Amino acid sequence: MPAADDTQTMIEELRALCGPRTTANEPLARHGTFGVGGPAQAWVSVTREHTLLQLASLAGERGWPLMLVGNGTNVLYADAGARGIVARMALVEWRLEGEESVHPQLVAGAGVSLPKLANELAARGLTGFEWAAGVPGTIGGAVVSNAGANGQCVADTLESARVLLAGGTPVTVCELPATELGLGYRQSRFRAGRRVVFDDVGHPAAAPRELVEPAEMIVGATFRLGHDLPAAVQARVARNKRHRKETQPPQPSAGSVFINPPGDYSGRLIEAVGLKGARHGNAQISPVHANFIVNTGGATAADIVALMALARRTVRERFGIDLELEVEPRGDW
Repeated sequence: MPAADDTQTMIEELRALCGPRTTANEPLARHGTFGVGGPAQAWVSVTREHTLLQLASLAGERGWPLMLVGNGTNVLYADAGARGIVARMALVEWRLEGEESVHPQLVAGAGVSLPKLANELAARGLTGFEWAAGVPGTIGGAVVSNAGANGQCVADTLESARVLLAGGTPVTVCELPATELGLGYRQSRFRAGRRVVFDDVGHPAAAPRELVEPAEMIVGATFRLGHDLPAAVQARVARNKRHRKETQPPQPSAGSVFINPPGDYSGRLIEAVGLKGARHGNAQISPVHANFIVNTGGATAADIVALMALARRTVRERFGIDLELEVEPRGDW
């Protein structure tokens, strides 16, 4: 970690590489959908793949911890924030190849917004991303968790992913076929390496910080699409948006807290043990959907963790089921 008197030097080097929007002591609460989290020692936004490679190399050379993040839709940032650099993957360009062919290809950067993409593809009569309507995430995060909804998921159309390999020297980017990504229900090789464990009292224990984390990070991905009448695709997108609005709480959250266990639903189990609506501080297990924890205003990460632990422990005691976190704790816990 940089010494206190070296922070300004770090910021200056980062601004030279990543641009003037590099900031010091940036509240992570501004960059996660839970609306919680302490300061990042340095915050940058990376818009080009070559800049990302340079940044990862620079961090390694200087010994500056580097935490790569997406849009903050599936994470819980620590109240203590994060030492070193937090870099948002803002690679937001996408293109279509062979749009008139039977199966056009979508090539998208990790930072492309899922709901915006779903709308734009629907207007062109291109299918494969209707499930993403209203999902507040990005391409990178969607590949990591094999995201999906309404009977569809990333694995249905994903052909390959561009992956930053930051664990060695030099830092490189490679193209991996979907068959090598270990995709399963809300799982991938990327999540498997970052699986959250729990301590003796049921609190999630974040993985120890690494110099560059994660060592494998999605930079972009290629998908195989299909065709339909634009009106038909747009109708499915509208239906999916409406369903999400009707069934999910409006307060700040990170979506589903726990992965559904085989043959059951985490929300049903949490509701069955009487915890729907339970509160800790200013966090609450949503009265609308028990697999959501919401920030009712002024919640801390500690409040949210307390409810995660309570729900997991109570479900385990009553049903013998160990719920697995879908939300990932990040930062210095």
